[in-house]
Amino acid sequence: MIPAQFDYVAPASLDEALDALRNGGEDAKVLAGGHSLLPLMKLRLAAPSLLVDLRKVPGLAGIQRENGTVRLGAMTRHVDVASGGLGLASTAAGTIADPQVRNRGTIGGSLAHGDPASDMPAVLLAAEGSVTVRGSGGTREIAAADLFEDFLTTAVGDDEILTEVRLPAMDGYGFGFQKFNRRNEDWAMVGVCAYVKKAADGSCEDVRIGLTHMGSTPLRAGGVETALRGRPLDAQSIAAAAEQAAEGTEPPADLNASADYKRHLARVLTRRALEDASS
Repeated sequence: MIPAQFDYVAPASLDEALDALRNGGEDAKVLAGGHSLLPLMKLRLAAPSLLVDLRKVPGLAGIQRENGTVRLGAMTRHVDVASGGLGLASTAAGTIADPQVRNRGTIGGSLAHGDPASDMPAVLLAAEGSVTVRGSGGTREIAAADLFEDFLTTAVGDDEILTEVRLPAMDGYGFGFQKFNRRNEDWAMVGVCAYVKKAADGSCEDVRIGLTHMGSTPLRAGGVETALRGRPLDAQSIAAAAEQAAEGTEPPADLNASADYKRHLARVLTRRALEDASS
């Protein structure tokens, strides 16, 4: 289907982009890589009156490491995240869709879009990272726990642009990533990412788990984290904790899987991700 008519600008600076976004009103949308927004426009599920393309804005791409934090420009492409040696974030980015999408899609665009079936939101949530946004009111930081508000709805304001993503380096943590989909390039039916930190005695000092496509937003598997923290990282403890993976979730049923099957997948994939993170 052909999208509805819209205006288009490609500003040469962030200030120009913010001006265009503000002047365009509530129906103006930011265009980063375009692989989340454009499909919705083609289906007429989104009909922005103005697209503000960030491709010419300098300083919004790149990866920097400093003081235990990884800073990623919002326009950093998935392919660059995948090759960036960033542990869990790189592993997850390398599984996104297909090479075409990974070479055009951006980490900032994915997070600002807020699709609970996307891979990177759950990674940000599990890492307890944050994003930086800039708007007419200045610059502010939004913690991952506060970013995702509802289906396709985030705390990024209509007059704000997401400029940077911050991830803790997670030194000392092992990680695991599991995703189940019908085809490699499909959205995940369910995805699980896990961080595990071992104590000196081999028990679980800390654990963080993010769930993909188990509700209207990405979720933390709090029940699993509570059940495993302080326990031995053996097969029995991991399996018992993983049984709590679907607790408090409301996975959407669709043509690929029922809600109950997705709950089953969450338990199985959580166990596998924890085993990988603990090995």
